[in-house]
Amino acid sequence: MYHTVATTTTTGAVPTDNVGSVVTLDQVPRWSDAEFRSSLESENEDSSFSNSNFPDPLASSGKESSCHGMASRFPIHHEINSKIYMWRGHPWNLEVDAAVNSTNENLDEAHSSEGLHAAAGHGLAEECTTLGGCRTGMAKITNAYDLPARRVIHTVGPKYAVKYHTAAENALSHCYRSCLELLIENGLHSIAMGCIYTEAKNYPREPAAHVAIRTVRRLLEKQNDNITAVVFCTSMSSDTEIYKRLLPLYFPRDKQEEEVAMSKLPADVGDENGETIIDERKIRIKPLPKKTIPKPSQAPVELPVSDVGLVRRNSTFLDTYLDPTFMSLIKDPDEKRQEQWEKTARAQGGFNCAKMLGLGDLGGPPLSTAEEYSLHSRYLAKANSLNHSEIAEMKIVYRGGVDTEGRPVMVVVGAHFLLRCLDLERFIFFVVKELEALIQKPYTIVYFHSAASLQIQPDLGWMKRLQQILGRKHQLNLEAIYVLHPTFHLKATIFALQAFVDNAVWKKAVYVDKLVQLFSYVPREQLTIPDFVFQHDLEVNGGKGLIVDPITKYVYHRP
Repeated sequence: MYHTVATTTTTGAVPTDNVGSVVTLDQVPRWSDAEFRSSLESENEDSSFSNSNFPDPLASSGKESSCHGMASRFPIHHEINSKIYMWRGHPWNLEVDAAVNSTNENLDEAHSSEGLHAAAGHGLAEECTTLGGCRTGMAKITNAYDLPARRVIHTVGPKYAVKYHTAAENALSHCYRSCLELLIENGLHSIAMGCIYTEAKNYPREPAAHVAIRTVRRLLEKQNDNITAVVFCTSMSSDTEIYKRLLPLYFPRDKQEEEVAMSKLPADVGDENGETIIDERKIRIKPLPKKTIPKPSQAPVELPVSDVGLVRRNSTFLDTYLDPTFMSLIKDPDEKRQEQWEKTARAQGGFNCAKMLGLGDLGGPPLSTAEEYSLHSRYLAKANSLNHSEIAEMKIVYRGGVDTEGRPVMVVVGAHFLLRCLDLERFIFFVVKELEALIQKPYTIVYFHSAASLQIQPDLGWMKRLQQILGRKHQLNLEAIYVLHPTFHLKATIFALQAFVDNAVWKKAVYVDKLVQLFSYVPREQLTIPDFVFQHDLEVNGGKGLIVDPITKYVYHRP
């Protein structure tokens, strides 16, 4: 079933591939064409691979006979099976469209998959420094440089603790799904994936392999036409044996494997995306009873006093149909909110002064604290499920360092806000996700308005909506907004924001005319500043007080 094509030398249990060898897909064993059918029980099982916290799902449970007549959760799918490969070696020795690199949040070379950067050359590390890091469970893509693959997809696996098993499991699932989704978004079709769960992350290997294999299976069920090959790469003999035992459960090749898998699969194999199902988070809404028209009684019936209580209790018969915890979710919150806005608009008789002045829709009732929290939670949940790489590359909003008081800084570049090229709704999701970590404690914003007057900016109605989505925690913890190179029009806009949107937030705006003045609030080394900002400062201030920096040729006061 399994053989190694590249020349390898073995050091202990870990094989080391010949770095100079390049292996094509037709040299890699395909799962559906495997010559031997491995048994689900490993013949040479090593007790050191087991984990007492996670019973072996392949061990005999004595329930095989009870599975007859049940529908398989992972039925035979020959077309999907033909896209699965197994390879003993490093992913970057394969000639595929993309190879996966397991790394850390900073995309450091020292924490990346061993040997990847050495094989790719210096260009890979240099490009990684421009990506702005990567969050756990997410993925980013770069060129492959000297590797036989076309691109490298970098992903960050979760750290594991038994207490947070479900969170780690879903984050790991998201790693594999993000890699495959990024592959498809970039028009690529084949991918080589090593074990993302590294020793440093302390993730148990067999439970992690279950997550990896079932996530790939679920995504292939949805994106079968867009992916031609997924290569599972292993560098340790223990991982190889685990994958040989688990692949038949999720990619059965015949009826016998499918029937055995029905009894051997764990109880929880995730949802339609392969993520763990959490019963407590399910929304349970029972259908409303059908309306029935009561038949008129011919004469009123006098009830004895003892039966009056029964009638009153029966009048609340809806309680037996609805889970009280979720009664408020009968109508979608967004629909209720839309109805409120429409009602307010009708009450105003259709006359909206703000719209006539081009300020956007500033109507609608104010949100309560509970409504703001619900709105923010829904946007954050959706934001965490989206890929924001295209918006991040525009560098409209990005993290800086800290200000002189040690508060974290968020940088906004007005000139990069290209309204014609930007999906504003997706941009809101991006902002919500980027600001979530900052708004938990005091922070500041630096806004570069340099040359931004040349770009069309969003109206006040959109700004009001963004403020509502960010919520009151953003309002309370925002210490200051440092506005560099403000124009008269911008000052008038901020005055309008104070009047119509949020007086508490926009009164925190601090106007800064010169870069050197900004550095007294936020040190120069704590900011990544676009070159055109320096040029604009020289044009506006006539060179007084500043000598150009681009990328730290020292600046500050000119005599």
